[in-house]
Amino acid sequence: MTDSYTFVLIHGAWHDGDLWEPIAGRLRKAGHTVHTPTVAGHGKNAPKDVTHAEGVSSIVDYIVENDVTDFLLLGHSFGGTIISKVAEQVPERIRRLVFWNAFVLENGNSINDESPALYRELMNATQVDGTFMLPFPLWREAFIQDATEELARSSYDQLSAEPMSMLETKLDLTRFYELIGAGALKVSYLNATGDTAMPHGEFAWHPRFSSRLGLHRLVQMEGSHETMFSNPELATTKIIEACRD
Repeated sequence: MTDSYTFVLIHGAWHDGDLWEPIAGRLRKAGHTVHTPTVAGHGKNAPKDVTHAEGVSSIVDYIVENDVTDFLLLGHSFGGTIISKVAEQVPERIRRLVFWNAFVLENGNSINDESPALYRELMNATQVDGTFMLPFPLWREAFIQDATEELARSSYDQLSAEPMSMLETKLDLTRFYELIGAGALKVSYLNATGDTAMPHGEFAWHPRFSSRLGLHRLVQMEGSHETMFSNPELATTKIIEACRD
């Protein structure tokens, strides 16, 4: 991939667009254009009373208002549910979809429907005003276990509470699967092999979610769920591999 490309990077739960900087900065240095919008309801000072549909609309509006076309749309983790719905609305603008250890939900399901019972129980027991904050021990051991304690702490301090609606909404993905089935969108799945945010076994990211994409490019790399913090150089290289023509 030697040409200049345009990326739209969609963050995961508890994150916001600014947290892409370790990767976005490297992509820009390589000559690419990079957009890192924040999904509505995310960020420390953002209103949290939002719906999943409003989150999707915030990204579609960003794309249209900034006239972003012929771009690579990448979603990390929860961001997979956002890019699936964005693709339904603006497929003609998208060069390729990339799911990075991201949810590819079955039609009609929510993230909670496809998460371990432990996560659902934890969310229900600790939610505050319709939001859920990931506990640090879970972040440390399951999301960023390949980082130092110092990096785990500093990255965690940048997170913010997640609106429960983003995790509980059941999504109609009929149009998404029609587009995928018709080959109207090129698709990649980027899998970090050490990612235990979804426990290995029946809940593993790959091949559970990647297998739902039909014909797709599979790219694998070492690392945890939060390789954007723990090894951004490797993550950037693998994103480019997943996105190249």
